[in-house]
Amino acid sequence: KGKAKGQKGKKITLKIAKNSIRISFDGGRRLDLSKMGITTFPKCILKLADVDELDLSRNMLKKIPSSIQKFQKLRWLDLHSNQLEELPQAIGTLQNLFYLNICNNKLTTKSLPEELNLLKNLHILNLGLNCLDSIPTSLGALKELTEIGLFDNSLTTIPNSVKKLPKLKKLNARGNPFPDSTQQEERADSIKRIETLHLVQEKDLCCSCLKMCQDERDKLNKLKNVTPSPSKKPSFPSLITPNSTAKDNQEEWRLR
Repeated sequence: KGKAKGQKGKKITLKIAKNSIRISFDGGRRLDLSKMGITTFPKCILKLADVDELDLSRNMLKKIPSSIQKFQKLRWLDLHSNQLEELPQAIGTLQNLFYLNICNNKLTTKSLPEELNLLKNLHILNLGLNCLDSIPTSLGALKELTEIGLFDNSLTTIPNSVKKLPKLKKLNARGNPFPDSTQQEERADSIKRIETLHLVQEKDLCCSCLKMCQDERDKLNKLKNVTPSPSKKPSFPSLITPNSTAKDNQEEWRLR
């Protein structure tokens, strides 16, 4: 009977929720209700809405209620690996949200609320392993995004407004049916914005820049021209039979 009850979903009481509060590495309060077999959003946790982090991942939730807006201090929200088919518009009110993971659910493009583009402080967004056939161009409004996961969806393109986000460092779009496999690989790779390559003629460089480039080129040429010296056979004077072929029984090499 206990097993059957567990499969229907565990009832979370306020006491259980309070005992599930942890202190995160940066000193914030984290309510960790992951892997609890929850099928419906526990209303009792609204009394703990002052937490900084909420983890409801690896459950069986199909819906997040609009009351999520009561968690106004929330910086970290993890809903991955549930059965979510939609997100409430109220999620856009969580203005302090830094991290949002809704990976591995049943979300479609239509079920993504437009209000997601209101999360102006969002740095990390994971939309991987869903049923998305396109990405809303409005996500280009999330100017603070540094990482976005779009892997394992049904995407054939990624809007420029997302690809050209000013602070984006990592974009994972593997496992999507992009029409050009080469483009797919380019999209899947991490976006590198550390350096930009400019090709100019030597006459257009100032003296100091030209000298620096020439010095670097000389260093590379020297490395290319270095030929490895023939390797000498190592000598092992402490062995009984030095410089011989190793034997199967290593005990024979040891001095007794």
